[in-house]
Amino acid sequence: MTRRDGPHVPLRPLWLCRVCARPWPCGRAKLDLLAEYDGNRIGLFLHLAGCLHAAIDELHRCDPVVTGSAATMYDRFLGWPSRSGRVGRVGKDAGSVG
Repeated sequence: MTRRDGPHVPLRPLWLCRVCARPWPCGRAKLDLLAEYDGNRIGLFLHLAGCLHAAIDELHRCDPVVTGSAATMYDRFLGWPSRSGRVGRVGKDAGSVG
């Protein structure tokens, strides 16, 4: 396995992807998360909310200027799955509508 083939996980406390060095979650990480949490929208959002909380804290400790605005951080961690049609699929037994 080459370095570029590894899992796209965050390099903490910088919150950059360990493989592609883009802000995490990078495009590949988003695809992996959508696959991992397919049908479990609440689980995905809970996981990402925890990541958002940790990222804000860790990035602020490194350099308060690079943390970004609340809107930017929200969109980076929680905004994208809201726009993804795939993550919206939740089984009927989970009590979802539509």
